[in-house]
Amino acid sequence: MTQKTFIFMIKRTLPHPDSTRSQSICKSHLSASILLGLTAFIAPAYADSVGAEEYREPAAAVDVNAPIAALAKLTSLNNVKPLQVTVPTIEHFKTTAGVPVSFVRATTLPIVDIDLRFNAGSARDGNIRANGFGIANMTATMLTQGTESLNEDDFTRAVETLGIDLNSSAYKDMFIVSLRSLSDDAHLLPAIDLMTQMLTQSNFDQSILARNKARLLVGLQQQKQDPNSLASLAFDNALYGSHPYAHPSSGTLETVPSIEKKDLTDFQNRYLVAANASLAMTGNLTLAQAKKIAEDITTNLPIGKAANALPEPKPLTQAKNIHIPFPSSQTTVLMGQLGSKRATDPQAQQQQTNFAIGNEVLAGGNFNARLMTEIRQNLGYTYGISGSMSPMLTRGPYQIGFSTRNDKARDAIDASLTVINDTLDNGINNDEMRLTTDNMKNSFPMSFASNAGINGLLGMMNFYQLPDNYLTDYMARIENVKLSGVNQTMRDTLNPDKFLIVTVGQDDPWQTKTIKSE
Repeated sequence: MTQKTFIFMIKRTLPHPDSTRSQSICKSHLSASILLGLTAFIAPAYADSVGAEEYREPAAAVDVNAPIAALAKLTSLNNVKPLQVTVPTIEHFKTTAGVPVSFVRATTLPIVDIDLRFNAGSARDGNIRANGFGIANMTATMLTQGTESLNEDDFTRAVETLGIDLNSSAYKDMFIVSLRSLSDDAHLLPAIDLMTQMLTQSNFDQSILARNKARLLVGLQQQKQDPNSLASLAFDNALYGSHPYAHPSSGTLETVPSIEKKDLTDFQNRYLVAANASLAMTGNLTLAQAKKIAEDITTNLPIGKAANALPEPKPLTQAKNIHIPFPSSQTTVLMGQLGSKRATDPQAQQQQTNFAIGNEVLAGGNFNARLMTEIRQNLGYTYGISGSMSPMLTRGPYQIGFSTRNDKARDAIDASLTVINDTLDNGINNDEMRLTTDNMKNSFPMSFASNAGINGLLGMMNFYQLPDNYLTDYMARIENVKLSGVNQTMRDTLNPDKFLIVTVGQDDPWQTKTIKSE
């Protein structure tokens, strides 16, 4: 999902359909191989370049109210039928071990995508050992670094020989083991064998663990030179306090050196179990084949117990400003509050859709969004500003991020809060709502444009135990939005008077405020 240099992110799984952006914030890693699962950091989105501005026709040369002559000749547009969306048929079953499985048959490509999720993210680190931050992340990293039957080199060679994509990752809420393979038996069956070896014959070699910790510590040191990482870490810590979401998934400089093989084994035995798992599969398989593969993957998993529910975080009772000194010409700004948890009932899902529409108007990453229009285009404070909600098992964060010149930081913050408050006080208008709902409806079919996209949705829905109508009723939820409902949901959700605002830059914007020139 926070992300570094304000790339606006993907969660490594496809976001829920009610999110109008690619989900909260992109995941990035300090090292492509070793830091797999390293916590991501939210950062402001920068424009690729100013080229688009430089090549824009002068405003005076364009009559924006004039009709586009070419469209008048496209008579075919008069016969366009309403968009019809066919949602993939989802098959549900359980394995002998009790693991719920969602399966979609897709025969267009000879590919199979498999997504095995455990309720076992870094929020569970502290349950293995006090201050054991980084245990889930290190477990995910080492699952692909050798088994009892294959050492690291042999395992890597087997993966490369088959041409498969086999990964494991730890996030705050979930632990994911994923596989993509060609669907013929010569590729898929040995790929399944490697996947099951990862899960049931883990080696956690001591020498590899020592190497991983050394590399991870270097990466964590490098974070201190990244203002976006510093902002994200400080934001999570201040927003969540003693809650398990507060610590970074990758661990810290203080906790990583203490991680031992026993910690990884204990984590696997406690959380990577059948009672704590859900499985999604999409691809060129029959239902019978899918059931056989699901059994092969889960039959040797320990039954175990489902993870306990996470505690609910407590919202801040008043506004809080944090400044971190950093030698740079720009100030990174991250502001927000506690957001919502993943909606599981129809009423809450409708509210989630209402907010997604309102937030796209307010803080979407496109140039029509109010924050982008005012803070970038009108005031010229930043190349990009946007915000998103990241719903999780418990209340995830709502964050708005951008960066600006040091001497403009306070002005940019104040201007952003003004736009937010004006939107809450006066609401969005009907034209803005319709433009957004049309975009959401027309882009929705792209969720099914690939096997991976379908499987990401299946995995998310299965993990959060969402019914199929979460997907099938998506268009209906958009059609059901009312302008009054969108505006009321925005007011009920956002409270900028109690925002947490983190700044990272050379000057503390809370100590000095640049006087605007006349």
